[in-house]
Amino acid sequence: MTWTDGPLLGFDTETTGVDVDHDRIVTAALVRRHAGGTDVRTWLIDPGVPIPEGASAIHGISTEHAREHGVAPRPALDEIAGLIADAVRAGTPVVAYNASFDLCLLEAELRRHRLPTVEDRLDGEVRPVIDPLVLDRAEDRYRQGKRKLVDLCGVYQVVDTGSLHTADVDVVATLDVLERIVGRFPHLGELDLLSLHDYQVTAHRAWAEAFNAWRAERGHAGPGAEATWPSRGRRRELAAPAHDPARDLRFAGRPVQDTLIA
Repeated sequence: MTWTDGPLLGFDTETTGVDVDHDRIVTAALVRRHAGGTDVRTWLIDPGVPIPEGASAIHGISTEHAREHGVAPRPALDEIAGLIADAVRAGTPVVAYNASFDLCLLEAELRRHRLPTVEDRLDGEVRPVIDPLVLDRAEDRYRQGKRKLVDLCGVYQVVDTGSLHTADVDVVATLDVLERIVGRFPHLGELDLLSLHDYQVTAHRAWAEAFNAWRAERGHAGPGAEATWPSRGRRRELAAPAHDPARDLRFAGRPVQDTLIA
């Protein structure tokens, strides 16, 4: 048996925006896929701030709806963080599309509400994490086109995904895309979970450095991509995996396209 036989814990959020330091979680989903089936937990949260119209247009949750039907953030965030920490302690990988966004935003929300972060609860980094976006960039680097979740559903022929931009539907689609990626690149399934995690750390860092160099060459302003993955709560230099120069070479050079926003 390999990690592909499960269990896996999928995680996704829908939010008030894309700023991980200041935006808030509106909905969240944890989907545990295992040999016996799939268990889904969802939360609708009143973020305590107005939900911008642009965000509502994406996920369908208005400020009024969240205020009327949503739960208070603090207990919901505490429960979500506790379930993720429990899974990691048990060796179950957390699967998230563009994982650094969801995990960094969750950690910021926990600090905002004076709750222990997931990393505080684990006394270390969130590991193992599996991110289909990072894997797709690494394994099919030269493919043209966008790399949002809906795009990868098309590339890997994941159908019947329902309404994307609903947290639980996105998680199920993410798990399905991951299964198809491993089917196309089977060496990923042969790695143990910690080696797979470290492979993604290296792959993301190499992509981010190349992407930022590409931006600089063209004079683009702004912060660019962060090199740390999947979380920045405890800086990676405290427990960084060793560099593998031979593996890093495959990511050398310029990125094909801007795939920063998933």
